[in-house]
Order: sequence, then C-alpha cells, then structure tokens
Amino acid sequence: MKLSISFSKIFLLLCLLFSQLVHLSAQETNNKPPIPTPVVKPSKTDTLPKKRSVASKAALRSAILPGLGQAYNKKYWKIPIVYGVIAIPVSLFNYNSKWYSKTRTAYTIRSTNDSANFGKIAPELIPLSNESLRLYRNDFRKNMDFSILGILVAWGLNIVDATVDGHLRGFDISDEVSLKVGPKFSSGNGLGQMGISATFHFGKNKQNKTVGL
Repeated sequence: MKLSISFSKIFLLLCLLFSQLVHLSAQETNNKPPIPTPVVKPSKTDTLPKKRSVASKAALRSAILPGLGQAYNKKYWKIPIVYGVIAIPVSLFNYNSKWYSKTRTAYTIRSTNDSANFGKIAPELIPLSNESLRLYRNDFRKNMDFSILGILVAWGLNIVDATVDGHLRGFDISDEVSLKVGPKFSSGNGLGQMGISATFHFGKNKQNKTVGL
C-alpha cells in the first residue's frame, strides 16, 4: 500500500506554474500597442518612484491576501490560477494530516496492546505491522512539514508574480527594443552542434547583440 506522495515533483510543478504566469504577463505586455510619447517627458527621478510604488503596493496586497495584488494589477484572470496553485499544497497538508492521525492512533493502540480500542484502527492499516505503522506515521508527519513549506513557497511566488506585473505596468514597450530567439547550428571539431541564439535589438541606430546558448 503506497500512501506517500513525491513532494519534489509538487515543488517543481509550483515553480513551473508561476514561471509560466510571469512569462504570460511579459508576453501580454509585449503585445500591447506602444504608448504614445507625451510632449513633456518626465525625468527618470519622477518615473522610478511611481513604478516602485505600483510594484510595492501590488506586493503588499498579495502578501495580505493571495490574488489581491493580481486584482490591483488588473490581471483578474490570474486569480483562479493563484488559488489553484496554493490549493495543491493545502490539499496535500490535509491529506497527510488525516493519515498522520490515523497511523499515529493505530501505532499507539498496537504498541500498547490496547485491545479495547482496536476498533479505532482504520481498516486500511490493519494488515500493516507495528514497524510499518511507525514508518508511515513518521513519513506523514514529515510530509505535513513539506506541505507547509509548499504553502509558503506558493504564497511567496504569488507575491513575486504581483511584483513583476507591477513593474511591467509602467514599462514602456516600443518597436525599438526587441528580442528574437532561434536555433543556432555550428560545426566544431568536425561535429555539428545545435543550440539557441538570442538576438537583442536596442534602438534603430544601435547594434544588435547576439548571445549563443
């Protein structure tokens, strides 16, 4: 009977989900039409505090309540995703807490030979030996700790996502700044090698910069 769950995979899933959220936010910002340049341009000292203010307000709201920073950034479609991601470690905590209680009760009754309470042992745990019950009890207790850590990580990633969106809200995207990613083929020592080439274009009169990976 297999009761434990791999938490390394769950942790990687949480990170991948929130990285996709940040990627979608950047892509959404890039697809917006360029903001018209006003006649009077504010200085950098005027704009930077405003950008920080938007990002810090979004971060504070998400720290108080997950999804509140996304609502402040007007990214309402992210709110169900945020709660869906946080629900994963919360569900795992409830699952492990339930089975920790069952295995602890069964092990205590078995180890003390409390025949009066044998009926309180869960039917799934009756075939297990005392040593198996002890090991399962310890595993579920450890997984409860990992679940709490997963909740904190998901909550923190929710804050990071809101902060990034807050910075992107005031970021001016124009056609003079672009990024192109494509495959790269090279032949060295008689062997063909394949990689990724990222080309950055800064302004109309500036050179391109290519980075090979």
